Amino acid sequence: MKLVSWNVNGLRAAIGKDFYASVAALDPDVLCLQEIKMQKGQCEVDLPGYTQLFNCAERKGYSGTAVFSRVPVLGARFGIGIDEHDHEGRVITCDMGAFALVCCYTPNSQDGLKRLDYRMRWEDDFRAYLCALDREKPVLLCGDLNVAHEEIDLKNPKTNRMNPGFTDQERAKMTELLAAGFVDTFRLLHPDEVKYSWWSYRMRARERNAGWRIDYFIASERAGGNVRVAEIHNEIFGSDHCPVSVEYAAD
Repeated sequence: MKLVSWNVNGLRAAIGKDFYASVAALDPDVLCLQEIKMQKGQCEVDLPGYTQLFNCAERKGYSGTAVFSRVPVLGARFGIGIDEHDHEGRVITCDMGAFALVCCYTPNSQDGLKRLDYRMRWEDDFRAYLCALDREKPVLLCGDLNVAHEEIDLKNPKTNRMNPGFTDQERAKMTELLAAGFVDTFRLLHPDEVKYSWWSYRMRARERNAGWRIDYFIASERAGGNVRVAEIHNEIFGSDHCPVSVEYAAD
């Protein structure tokens, strides 16, 4: 089963930038999107054969996630069941039978780290949510997790330390998540590869490949061996992020 995750930075905008051609080239069985920035029904998404699930933010033009699946989804839940976190459309959980698929758009700590305290509460609550899911069946988490975990995961670690997405606190929370029984699938299969999934629109960052790896597929440790391929598709444009993918062999 091929799964693709992509922060499209506005789905309606992405549709005007070769979105359909990119999806056709990727040919995913399941496509998970973040930062769709739309309400359900604001535009028709022409992906025949795919079940379409949306979790839209209450605030218009902000955040939001979507899942498109051409394999059966046995059930879905939206949010993590905590009111503080469930108004921004950040999580969709799909029961795929052999595993739970979680599409997530993690809150950004924002300029001046003005949302870092909230981000820390989110991290603890979301980790608890994933661990509870993992007690039921293996978990495959994907999405824009808004953190570069190690120095290898961004171009300029020294000058970016304590900037949003590379604070000591955010990195420590990713370490806590992995220590709780999860594995970063790209780093598992490519321990030393330098590849990025997000580039600032400023200062020709993508042209210079001054990027960050902040888009992930994270798997339960016991399911890490089910991930046979993990890729970052930095040849695909249309957003400030590029798609990431895995091939997952469900037991």
